Amino acid sequence: METDFPASLALPLQQSPHHARALDLLGLRAESLTIRKDGAPIGWCLSQTRRLRLFGDVRMVTRGPVWKNAHAGVALDWLAQWRSNNRAGPLLFNADGMAPEALRNLGFWPLMTGTTVAMLALSAPDEMRSRLTQKWRNRLVRAENGPLSVHSQNFDGDPAHWLLVADKMQQRRRGYSGLPPAFTAAFARANPHSARVFTACHKNEPVAAILILRHGRMATYHIGHTLPDGRQYNAHNLLIWRAMTWLAKNGHDLLDLGTVNTQDAPGIARFKLGTGANAKHLGGTWLHLPGLAPFARRLPARLAA
Repeated sequence: METDFPASLALPLQQSPHHARALDLLGLRAESLTIRKDGAPIGWCLSQTRRLRLFGDVRMVTRGPVWKNAHAGVALDWLAQWRSNNRAGPLLFNADGMAPEALRNLGFWPLMTGTTVAMLALSAPDEMRSRLTQKWRNRLVRAENGPLSVHSQNFDGDPAHWLLVADKMQQRRRGYSGLPPAFTAAFARANPHSARVFTACHKNEPVAAILILRHGRMATYHIGHTLPDGRQYNAHNLLIWRAMTWLAKNGHDLLDLGTVNTQDAPGIARFKLGTGANAKHLGGTWLHLPGLAPFARRLPARLAA
C-alpha cells in the first residue's frame, strides 16, 4: 500500500525521514521525492542543499535513491531525467548500485572511490548468536559472565551527555571527524524515542556506551566510547549484543555498523564483521557540473572506475 511508503523500504540513515527532520531542525534544506512509474511508487530519494565555498548551493544525495523493486536501468533513467530537471546547480551524488561508465556518460565526474560498510541482519537471538565468529562469541561470553551491568534508555538530545563529550574528544585525539554533536542532539529532539543509549557500568560507574539511531526498518550504530575498565571486560561486545537483541525485538531488521576499513583500522573492521555482518560496498562520490559534464563524458573508463 502507498500509505506504507517509504516506511516499507530499508532506508539508510541519510535517506530516512528521520534524517530530514533533524536537518530541518538545524535549519538545513532537505527535500524528499517519491519516484513513480505508471503512478505507483517505486523509489525514494532524499536530497539536501548546502552552500559550499567553491560551488555555492550544492544539491547532495547520499546513499540514495532507495528502490522498491527497480534495477540499475530504472535508476539510470531516473537519474538522467532528474539531472535534466535540475540543471541550475551542481550535484554531489553517492552512486550506490550504478555503473561508473554509465555515470560518466551522464556527465558525472568521479571524486572519491566507494567505501564499504558492515550491514547486520537482525533476527532471533539464537540465529544471530550462531553467526558470531568464535572469537567474538568468546568475548561476549566472558562479558556476560563478568561484573558489568547494562541498561538502555532513550537519548533526549542533551549535547552535554558524557558519551557525546567523550566521542568529540576522541575524534580530536585520533584526527578523524564524524557528524557533530549538534546533529545527534537534533536527531533525538526531532525524533522522540528514536535515539537510544546502551551503557555498561562497573561498580555503578559507566565504563562504556553506544548510541543507536533508529529509522524505520533500519537502525544505525552512531557513536561509541569505551574506557579502560570497559575494554578489560569486553564491554563493547556486550553492548553491541544487547543492542542487536533489543532492536530485533522492537521491529528492526537491519543494523548499519558503519564503515569497514581493513587497511587503516583492521581491528575495528574485524570487530564489526565478527558480529556476522556482511560487507557492503557503496558507490563512490560523483560531481555533476554543467560546465564539467562534456569533459567527464570523455574521461577514460579506467579513471572513472
